[in-house]
Amino acid sequence: MHPSVRKALQILGHGRDTVRVFARDDAGRVDLAALEREITGPAVIVACAGEVNAGDFDPIDAMADLAERHGCWLHVDGAFGLFAALSPRTADLVRGVTRADSVAADAHKWLNVPFDSGFAFVRDPKALADTFGSWGVPYLDSIDDREVDYNQLGPESSRRARALPMWATLRAYGRAGHRAMVERHLDLAAHLGELVEEAPDLELLAPVRLCVACFRYRPPDVPEERLDELNAALGRALLADGRVYAGTTIYKGHTALRPAIVNWRTTRADIQLLVDVVRELGVRFVQDEGLDRP
Repeated sequence: MHPSVRKALQILGHGRDTVRVFARDDAGRVDLAALEREITGPAVIVACAGEVNAGDFDPIDAMADLAERHGCWLHVDGAFGLFAALSPRTADLVRGVTRADSVAADAHKWLNVPFDSGFAFVRDPKALADTFGSWGVPYLDSIDDREVDYNQLGPESSRRARALPMWATLRAYGRAGHRAMVERHLDLAAHLGELVEEAPDLELLAPVRLCVACFRYRPPDVPEERLDELNAALGRALLADGRVYAGTTIYKGHTALRPAIVNWRTTRADIQLLVDVVRELGVRFVQDEGLDRP
């Protein structure tokens, strides 16, 4: 569950602790049977399309079945994973997304437009106006079908034209251009996973399913209880070094690196450089800190 879901509920006045997560393993994969047992009335079911640590997907189609049976609202969090629909190789991961009541995604990730650009689809457009519209204000018109009034489609009444760069990149590259980019990134992520598995001092923590490779530095002479400390320090060292960038996370209880490949400029050489720099800095830190000594 991405923290933005909790933040949205806080903004709506539902508090911090109203989200219930039904997971069947330590990676957070959904337990559909447990979820269905606990539904006792109207609810919002959130399906994740592209979990941030390893790129996992919830079974959206099955969750849509469940939502229909119980009269629930189905929301799909597709921050970057929604773009899996572009490639025939990964389209099955988002099967069922068209059955959702609402879908959200970030354009500043795989669409490569400026930061803080995002978009949402809703099955019933009137829901947006009912939620965010202004009533009884004579100088603001009510929403209609003739023009788009962004004031009534989201929480911000005044904002810059975030839709313009999205329109421009879609106009410039089209479906085929963005599909080519996504498939190139799928290849690069798979290549990164292969390099990690071939390296004696790296450990892949999850299968590479989309554009994220979740792995850690694991030299054979460093004891298990020091690996989290080592990888946290390695993450800081990568930022200070500046040649490559990869964020850190906690996955299945382990501190890990989680490079997400979505930038259109990323090349195969960049992937090799990332692996080389991680190993170089890792060796240096182990030696400097004496982590390989008993």
